[in-house]
Amino acid sequence: MRRTVALAFSGGLDTSVSVKWLQEKYDADVVTVTLDLGQRDDLKEIERRSRQIGAKDHYTIDAKDEFLRDYVFPSVMANALYEGKYPLSTALGRPLIGKKLVEVAEKAGATAVAHGCTGKGNDQVRIDVTVRAMNPTLQVIAPVREWNMSRDEEIAYAQERGLPVKPSKSIYSVDQNIWGRSMESGPLENPSTEPPEDAFEWTVSPEEAPDEPGYLDIVFQEGVPTRVNGRSMEPLKLVSYLNEFAGSHGVGRIDHIEDRLVGIKSREVYECPAASVIIEAHRDLEKLVLTRHELDFKAQVEREWAWLVYSGLWLEPLRLALDRFISATQHRVTGSVRLKLYKGSARVVGRSSDYSIYDVGLATYGRGSKFDQKSAVGFIELWGLQSRVAAGLASQIEEKKENGHPRTKAKEAQ
Repeated sequence: MRRTVALAFSGGLDTSVSVKWLQEKYDADVVTVTLDLGQRDDLKEIERRSRQIGAKDHYTIDAKDEFLRDYVFPSVMANALYEGKYPLSTALGRPLIGKKLVEVAEKAGATAVAHGCTGKGNDQVRIDVTVRAMNPTLQVIAPVREWNMSRDEEIAYAQERGLPVKPSKSIYSVDQNIWGRSMESGPLENPSTEPPEDAFEWTVSPEEAPDEPGYLDIVFQEGVPTRVNGRSMEPLKLVSYLNEFAGSHGVGRIDHIEDRLVGIKSREVYECPAASVIIEAHRDLEKLVLTRHELDFKAQVEREWAWLVYSGLWLEPLRLALDRFISATQHRVTGSVRLKLYKGSARVVGRSSDYSIYDVGLATYGRGSKFDQKSAVGFIELWGLQSRVAAGLASQIEEKKENGHPRTKAKEAQ
């Protein structure tokens, strides 16, 4: 009896060749799975291509709402930026793909799942770990890791078997979902050169952005964005709107050197307009409503949370525990933040909240100040007490060294 393999299918060259390769190498029936994460692909064309290549069945899954609710918005609460820059757009999508692969595999009676990730990247880890954590009985097959074909060899393989695939006209390798777009390959592999304009699709060049600034008023409810410029929006519409608005002002371009999980340093270029403005606004609102101690500790949690997600450990118990801490901090993160967008920059210019710890009566230098400045004297006395004692002790030790310790002098006399 032929086995069944559930393959994560994008419709590109790698996964298209994978269908036939799995049939030949593993004597398997292949069911293909495509998730709609807001990547703007022609999903009907992808299904048609899958069936034309010879897949036994195809599943198209609309996962946009689940992606935003259960993956993206928790990352907003965590202010998740890997190495301080990358909003984890691709990294957040992979565990959801792994989850849906398992669900389809179990439904279709498959004994294995497969994906088109290479052996050089992070995505292989993210999907493999998720699948094995959810269903250890499923075999995970990564054809690209196994066949070790060059791109030209893949094309020749497809042509020999009459597969209806065409090489991409783009010189870039692109992955995208509603939270961001990543670009690799071609001239982007040279870290010393500026990315060409043809690499970007979601953002205009900052030089070509409008001469008048644009303003965004983003309202958060317990850490989740719910309104923009006075309008309540469902998550999908809200993020889509911010991608368009921020992108039209050249906001959201990211270019940095990234440490991959597998040990390679890579030059990564992203477009994340909505993610850039939402996280900037959310982080600023937290500064208004959380205490210094909460902010300092949460910053450590955020870094660990981003690392766990980036490195494929979405189901790691530590991440789930960190989620509970982060969630506990968000009850007061309700309010509004105003950003000014201009020629590629997004700057917070105002914020307000009913939970604000900022008290103008304490902060003002005007006559209405409620702060008793005389109390600062006692505070300073206690705040610097140990530092003064330590400094005084250090001075005494230095003085003894300069004058010579009595015992030292006695030995020198002998």
